[in-house]
Order: sequence, then structure tokens, then C-alpha cells
Amino acid sequence: YAPGFGDRRKAMLQDISILTGGSVISEELAMDLEKSSLEDLGQAKRVVISKEATTIIGGNGDKISIKNRIQQIRQEVHEATSDYDKEKLNERLAKLSGGVAVLKVGAATEVEMKEKKARVEDALHATRAAVEEGVVPGGGVALVRVAEK
Repeated sequence: YAPGFGDRRKAMLQDISILTGGSVISEELAMDLEKSSLEDLGQAKRVVISKEATTIIGGNGDKISIKNRIQQIRQEVHEATSDYDKEKLNERLAKLSGGVAVLKVGAATEVEMKEKKARVEDALHATRAAVEEGVVPGGGVALVRVAEK
């Protein structure tokens, strides 16, 4: 199934098509799957699919088209009135902007590798939480600043 619902789904499919250089095949655009060709398919260096997410790495879309799409979404964020719409637009913006990193963890033994992998996952979760929730200076600086006010 395609991600999202309604108009948001259409926009996300358009994002994917621009990122990969493909075309959205839909009945409302008068396109038929049986009449589509290989030129309608996009390309990517790598696609990772899991139960919960699909990650497209190295999409083969036109760089100028991707930049234009990013600018268009930024404009939509600026014009959006509801926090929910802004949040969803910012999610699309982050996905299209290429905020993906591939971390490779190696070790001499399997036990050591599992330990390193657990540490990397902890760091990743801490970083995600910091980005979503924000951070304050450490060492009690935040408490001192609050106490001064």
C-alpha cells in the first residue's frame, strides 16, 4: 500500500516519483498500469523495505526537480495554519531532503558486535529524541539560568 491517506498520499507518491525519477501511475491521471512502460519506473541506488518502513537511498531523480519540490514543501509549511499539517509537511521535507545515514558496525567477536550495535542504537535513539524534543545545556546550567529568573 502507498503511504498516507487522501491528498497526503497523492503528495507523498509524487515526492517518491520525483526522488526516483519515475511517474505516479494513477487512474485520476488517466494512466493505466497495463499501458505503462519501464520509463515510468523510477530508480534508486538502494531500497530497504521492512515491516514498518521503506527507505529509498540514492534516488535517481533530477536534482533540480528535487530542489524545486523541497522549496514547494517549505512554502506549504510556511502557509500551513494547523500544527498537524506543519508536522506532516516537515516530515515529508525531512524525507525528501535526504536525512538518511547508513551506519556499519564491525567487531572481532559476535558478543562485541552486539554490544557495539546496542551502543549505536542507544546513541541513535538519544539523537532522535534530542531532535524531536530539544536539548538544554548540561552541568546544571539550565537550572542556574532558571533560578536566576
